[in-house]
Amino acid sequence: MKHLFTAFFLLITITATAQDTYLHCGRLIDTKAGKILTDKTIIVSGNKIIKIENGYTTGKKEDTYIDLKDKTVMPGLIDLHVHMEHETNPNAYLEKYTNDEADVAFNSVAFAEATLSAGFTTVRDLGGTGVNISLKKAINKGRIDGPRIFTAGKSLATTGGHADPTNGSSRKLIGNPGPKEGVVNSIEDAKKAVRQRYKNGADLIKITATGGVLSVAKSSSNPQFSVAEIKAICETAKDYGFHVAAHAHGDEGMQRAVLGGVKTIEHGTLMSEQTMDLMKQYDAYLVPTITAGKEVTDKAKIQGYYPEIIVPKALDIGPKIQSTFGKAYKRGVGIAFGTDAGVFKHGENGKEFGYMVEAGMPAIATIQSATITNAKILNMEDQLGQIAVGFLADIIAVQDDPTKQINTMEHVFFVMKNGKVYKKQISTM
Repeated sequence: MKHLFTAFFLLITITATAQDTYLHCGRLIDTKAGKILTDKTIIVSGNKIIKIENGYTTGKKEDTYIDLKDKTVMPGLIDLHVHMEHETNPNAYLEKYTNDEADVAFNSVAFAEATLSAGFTTVRDLGGTGVNISLKKAINKGRIDGPRIFTAGKSLATTGGHADPTNGSSRKLIGNPGPKEGVVNSIEDAKKAVRQRYKNGADLIKITATGGVLSVAKSSSNPQFSVAEIKAICETAKDYGFHVAAHAHGDEGMQRAVLGGVKTIEHGTLMSEQTMDLMKQYDAYLVPTITAGKEVTDKAKIQGYYPEIIVPKALDIGPKIQSTFGKAYKRGVGIAFGTDAGVFKHGENGKEFGYMVEAGMPAIATIQSATITNAKILNMEDQLGQIAVGFLADIIAVQDDPTKQINTMEHVFFVMKNGKVYKKQISTM
């Protein structure tokens, strides 16, 4: 009885002295309402937001107080298209054969840290070797710092398609990859490949519905799955609680993907007005990845940076992504923020905001696309994407008002994820 009383007393003492964190915010973006509030205090306890108060309030002496009075505060950002296992470099295609899985894993740690430091507290990883699944687990266990990851594991392709892992290999190495390796050539393959991703620990499915720019293959835009195959993928994915993302540059492949049931179209470069209307009808979203388009265009002009077969594709597709995005937004297509980081340097994801604004999307709408819209797609709309009571304490701050100076989104001063501060380039009171 004495021991029970002592344990109870210790529990009461710990509860009574638990520290909360008070964030004094000069400007606070209400992503749901699409407006900026002023002079607010966010109170965080554990990993949750427990109160939002008017003015700069205080609590107990032992609580933590963070001064963000001269900053703009908003929810942690969500990037729906990254590749955490790699980063562009002139040796990338050779590294496919020289790097071991451990090399990929060690490199991904730095990429994860750079992404979190840039204010992206959640990402959707759209394809790697499977190391991305282990990376997700390591971050969730607190072993390394990085964003919350929802990953597709290995993307699904057809034989010779954009995500066929043996493209560009010698005949001795090509082999005959199948569903286990992410290569699909029938309805039965499609079902098996989805179930294999589930078994591997993925959170969603990514398909390559058309050719791509950076694969060592001729076409950047030809359709590469039948509608029946895509339907089989999407229907099976639904059974396992997955949504499906589709890489697509060519219009026919996009239409097949939307009709087949995918949730997001990645890139969407050659999208027609008919496809835009189809996306609205089927409640599909465009993830534009403008930054990646600009990056591949620039890198294609550097002699030897990419294999020769890639250069004409990059020079053709890269410059068109931004203008297509602008047309899709003006036509009313749902827009979900995504950058394709890895095609460019991780941590530079914030550039996408400026490019979206250049193409005609209001600054506040770009921020909403990277918060409430993306949280909804991830089925996390009751936990992420807003600074609201009961939501996870994913909170970031930039210096200026992004509705007046959008490039401020490239320079994040404060990052809190799940109630823990990871970056603080400010004074503490």
